[in-house]
Amino acid sequence: MVRKFEEWWATVPDDLKRKSRQGDEQNKPLLNQVNYVLLHLHLAGKHDAKPSHEELKDWLHSGQVDVLRMTKK
Repeated sequence: MVRKFEEWWATVPDDLKRKSRQGDEQNKPLLNQVNYVLLHLHLAGKHDAKPSHEELKDWLHSGQVDVLRMTKK
């Protein structure tokens, strides 16, 4: 079963969430912000806290996470 982004995000430590999304909380998460969290989880040895490949792919393909932030003109 694939978790939704928000389900996984609820498991991320609060300090890491703040650092990755500070000032951008009102927007949809960016892949770059997710990568920041993944890197820090990896460096901390918390491999079981990282999402699966299938989850990441689902979040991107379903639009739960944006690859780029596009501004409307």
